[in-house]
Amino acid sequence: MWRTAELVRLGIRFSSPRSLCQPCSILMKAPLKDRVFPVKKLAHNLSLKGSAVSSVRFYSQERTDSEEHPSSLPPAEVQAGDDQTSRSLQTKYFLESLHQCTSPVDVLDFSIQHAVTFRHVSSCLVCMWSSTKKMTEEQRNYELQLAFEHPGFEPLLQKVMRSAGYMRSRDLGLSLLSMLKLGVPQQSRVIQTLLRCCQETLNDFDERALSVLATCLEHLKDSPNVSSLRDGVRLVFEIRLPEIKDVFAFQTMMRVLGKDAPPAFRRKLEVKALSMIDQFNPINCQHMICNMATMELHSRPLLEICSKKVRENLHGIPFNRLVAVLMAYKDLSYRDFGLFTDISDHLASVIDIFTNKQVVLFLSVFEKFNFSPDALMEAFAEKVIADPDSLTLRHLVCVLKVYSSLNYDLQHRRQQFLDSVTRVLESYLPNMSKPELLKCVYSLCQLNHFPPAPLELLLQESTLEQLKTTTPKSLRHQDMKLRLVDMCLRLDRPPLPQPLTVPSSDQEDSSVISSSENPVLSQLLQEMFGDQEDRLLQQAVVEENFYVIDGVITKVRPPAAEAASPAGEEGSPAESSRRVAVFGATSSSFCFGTSHPRGLLATKIRHLRILGYDPVLVIEPMLRRMPQEQRTEFLREQIFPDEHQSETRSETEKLES
Repeated sequence: MWRTAELVRLGIRFSSPRSLCQPCSILMKAPLKDRVFPVKKLAHNLSLKGSAVSSVRFYSQERTDSEEHPSSLPPAEVQAGDDQTSRSLQTKYFLESLHQCTSPVDVLDFSIQHAVTFRHVSSCLVCMWSSTKKMTEEQRNYELQLAFEHPGFEPLLQKVMRSAGYMRSRDLGLSLLSMLKLGVPQQSRVIQTLLRCCQETLNDFDERALSVLATCLEHLKDSPNVSSLRDGVRLVFEIRLPEIKDVFAFQTMMRVLGKDAPPAFRRKLEVKALSMIDQFNPINCQHMICNMATMELHSRPLLEICSKKVRENLHGIPFNRLVAVLMAYKDLSYRDFGLFTDISDHLASVIDIFTNKQVVLFLSVFEKFNFSPDALMEAFAEKVIADPDSLTLRHLVCVLKVYSSLNYDLQHRRQQFLDSVTRVLESYLPNMSKPELLKCVYSLCQLNHFPPAPLELLLQESTLEQLKTTTPKSLRHQDMKLRLVDMCLRLDRPPLPQPLTVPSSDQEDSSVISSSENPVLSQLLQEMFGDQEDRLLQQAVVEENFYVIDGVITKVRPPAAEAASPAGEEGSPAESSRRVAVFGATSSSFCFGTSHPRGLLATKIRHLRILGYDPVLVIEPMLRRMPQEQRTEFLREQIFPDEHQSETRSETEKLES
């Protein structure tokens, strides 16, 4: 083992500097799983405390005098090693001077002017990486290009390779992470050397160093070397899991190592997180929610506790992190009406500090939850009315989609808002693509608003021809939207300068688009009203070749009532009969947490009323959860509430008498 280690070390030292950043396949021909996994076998025989477990290491931290290679270090450093005080002063001066560098090139210039020891190599690399964090993408690329061409870059990497065996565990991780962030190729000799050293000294890594190493694994592509290191880090993490106390380190390793972990290990991570929950500050809770989404850990108790702390500290959460938390909720299929309402109220109270782009992003995220953020939508509508020209075309399309999808009622400011967005839409008409035009008109029709100019442009033959030249999937969506536009023009009958209709050629597909019938509801209606003489039941009724109605119940006037009508007066259809349209709707057809219909359901209700129906909605999941004996009473109460109340009143009077 010693001879192998010595041969590789000599090969590294005498390798050409020009090969430091070249792809290297010599060092890692075989994975080191056999050297890492013995830790698990030893763990059963040893009581593990910190890094007590040891295994065969390629680079030992404790070396004899003959292995120190003092000749590789500058004489000044050898002398400084004899004097602890002098070395501390030199280190302090070195770091203070290093922190004054503002770019990677400054750091490389500094490394040439000063003797960089193996203790300071990682500090130089970290400083190079840190100096690029606040740069723009273009400036960062330019600075890194200058750094790669700098004469001090290759000597610094060569010193990294020589110093790798002497670095502390945390310095190893930071050096590796810094070079990955700087863009040093993963297959280069210097990266592979650090990976090898990390494997061999893995048991010496403390919690913080393991978290840094776990972060490195996020930026490394799969390879035998990386897979071995990932398995080793996961093994050490699992062994030390009960002893970990650092919340940040735990969350980092949890995010990286728990993504592909088996269910048993995921359960251990959940239990460990719940045991540390009292140590979580608001930031830890936000990171935990995002980490759970990354590793697809669905833990209701953990989510509720973290969400409670998020809810209590909304004012301290920056924009990007709040969006990330909301997106994590979406990935975890978690919705909390109270939390979303508080977020909406908070955003509405500070809407002036956000740009339109940020507010529209929040609205779009909420729309994915089917949640209507009333306070935020009201505040943003006021902002649009005050300055409609601030909306870009992309934001306008999204705003119309959100407000129509959630069927938001602006009450007294409705017309002002619609007029404002219409004026902006008309200003963008010359530059809009045809699919964008269709989306906007479709949304406005759902809002029962029909501006002439966009409608006329959409229904031009040239526009309709261009819409046909799309993918089959997009064509189906566009056909559905055009059919709804045509339905609105025929049923809502808006006052337009000239009559407008969708050409019949675009309606060749006669299949019904809007909702399908519900077999449970249809069977129940048949049992209730199938044999009654004063009520006629029609099932699976399709109106306008678009809307499906599970059952139409017509209550016919008795002959005596018709005979009692004054001679010469004919009763209207509304007077002679009442048509009740009963149809099922899923929970997603309503705004989350409310009974407010949204999107196509709201348009369907509006059109059925125009057609003379009294629409009655039945929430399908609620009906399915009910016992069989309760369904009939529930449905009768929904369809004929007046009769149900009179029957209940009569029964109450009988009981009282």
